[in-house]
Amino acid sequence: MYEFVAALVVALVVALHFAFIAYVPVGGFIALRWRRTIWLHLPAVIWGVGIATHQLDCPLTWMERVARARAGMAPLPSDGFIAHYITGVFYPAGWGVGVELVTFATVAVSWTLYIRHDHSRRQPRDSSPT
Repeated sequence: MYEFVAALVVALVVALHFAFIAYVPVGGFIALRWRRTIWLHLPAVIWGVGIATHQLDCPLTWMERVARARAGMAPLPSDGFIAHYITGVFYPAGWGVGVELVTFATVAVSWTLYIRHDHSRRQPRDSSPT
């Protein structure tokens, strides 16, 4: 039973990890519709930049490693979650830096649209007839 619960934790952590990775590039666009979610996207992007630029250890990867060991599953490779589940599956192995650049360019576009939309809402409209 204990191994089953640990395997369930692995599955949940993997799903959460995929959700987080998907949220980083699209969260700014979500915030265009639901404005307050930008405050969730900001720390997600900061964390994503930290992982990409400083190879920070992700707590979700740590949780998966612990849960896999307790479930009696094969360990996650030392390269981590992205190398195991994403690289070579969703994009070729040599494209990592390019994918990161496209991801953060997408974030920049979404934030630019967010700021422009916010700025245009604050501009007074000219109601005088022409």
